[in-house]
Amino acid sequence: MSDIIDKYLQYIKLELNLSEHTQVAYGNDLRQWEQFLTGGGEQLDVASVTASDIRAWLLQLSGSGDSARTLRRKVQAVRSFYKWLMRNGTVVVNPAASVELARVPKRLPQLVREDSVDSLLDSKIDDADFEQVRNRLIVMMLYETGMRRGELIGLLDKNVDTAKGELKVHGKRDKDRIIPFGTELADWIEKYRSLRDDQALEGEHFFVRESGEPLYPMLVYRIVREALTEAGVTSKRSPHVLRHTFATAMLNDGAALNSVKELLGHESLATTQIYTHVTFSELKNNYKLAHPRALKKGG
Repeated sequence: MSDIIDKYLQYIKLELNLSEHTQVAYGNDLRQWEQFLTGGGEQLDVASVTASDIRAWLLQLSGSGDSARTLRRKVQAVRSFYKWLMRNGTVVVNPAASVELARVPKRLPQLVREDSVDSLLDSKIDDADFEQVRNRLIVMMLYETGMRRGELIGLLDKNVDTAKGELKVHGKRDKDRIIPFGTELADWIEKYRSLRDDQALEGEHFFVRESGEPLYPMLVYRIVREALTEAGVTSKRSPHVLRHTFATAMLNDGAALNSVKELLGHESLATTQIYTHVTFSELKNNYKLAHPRALKKGG
């Protein structure tokens, strides 16, 4: 069955354009599942697999300490694999379809206080220093556009238009979207471009290193972490936290949920709705802190 799995992995890479992380995870999941069913012995007839076989596998994994989130992904990997087999006419039934997904407790996105980010972005830096200006712009762009780290790294110079105040990012599943931005960000973009061009760091990517090469994920993570640490942030400090903070700030300031969905590039409105829980949680906290009778006990 390994050959079939390899063909499926090619399918999700070339036709579904799933992320490399998902490709690796699904590949590991399916090979682990195959090992469980065959014991590393004879070839498995995929049409003979039942829902009970899959549940037995999940039971073993659960007993080994796999989390609900991991078990959920493994079922989704097998489901997706069988959907592909059905489409190819290899099988007529998806045994994973009736297997209930493990329930994962909802985790509210972690945020940075807006005043902490404002303090960071208002702090003084050397405007003539390429690296300082670039790093400030990276934090500012993540916070003011809500783009993902990978989208920032892949941002092309031709797709950043300060005259129109908008940029085009290439998101998940090969989908492009337009994100507007304000005059302050436009000014910083022009400041960065001037320093970059003075050093003849030309190329198709908007953000580059001092060598002229594009950024890489760990570098962006370090830049954001160091900046937020300097701002006094002690909670999680990552590019994705700035994306969460952007979304929550937009909703707190009255943006429509569907508009935030489009700006973030979410496939489903349900994904964006997690931020409404964050804003309501913050609302309750502010009420408890501010209202004179919020903590008054009944007598």
